[in-house]
Amino acid sequence: MLRLALALFLFAVPTLAHATDAGWALLRDGGHVVLLRHAFVTGTTDPANFDIGNCASQLNLSERGKQQSSRIGALFAARAAPIERVLSSRYCRCLDTARIAFEAEPEPFEPLDLLKTDPAEKAAQMEAVMKEIRGYSGSDNLVLVTHLENIEALTGVTPREGEAVVVAPEGDGLKVLGRVTF
Repeated sequence: MLRLALALFLFAVPTLAHATDAGWALLRDGGHVVLLRHAFVTGTTDPANFDIGNCASQLNLSERGKQQSSRIGALFAARAAPIERVLSSRYCRCLDTARIAFEAEPEPFEPLDLLKTDPAEKAAQMEAVMKEIRGYSGSDNLVLVTHLENIEALTGVTPREGEAVVVAPEGDGLKVLGRVTF
C-alpha cells in the first residue's frame, strides 16, 4: 500500500510542475481570466454569528495564508504576469488574499461570494460570474478571487487553497487552460 501511495505521489509531482509551467506561460501572455482560490485559513467553516461586514465573525487567513498570499504576488511579479483588474468575493479571506498578493484594493464582487443554496439564486450567481468572464477582453489578466465551491461549480476542478485556475469561455461553460499552484 505504501509503495502504491509513493508511486502515485511521484507520478503526480511532475504533472503539477508541468501544469504550473503551462499556467505561467499563459499568464505571461496576458489577456486571460484567473480563478484564484483564497489562501490558507484559520479553520474549516464560518462561525454561526457570521456577518459579511465583520471580519471578526468569519474565517480569516492564517499566518501561513498571509505568507502564501505574499508569495502569490511575488511570483506574479517575478514571472511578469500582468494584472489588469482584481475582483473578489466580499469575504474577508478573499479580500485579504487579493490585497496582500496584488498590493491593491480589489473590487468586491458579490457573485464571487460562497454559492447560494437556493438553486435559482445559485444559477443567477454563476451566470453573473460567467457574464463577467465572457465580457473580459483586456490585454492583461483578470483575477477573480473566490472559494473552492465556486471554482468547482464553474470548472469541475478542485483547486488547493491559493491555487489559480486559468480559464476561457467555451460554449455555455469554461475551459480550463492551465493551473498554477503556490
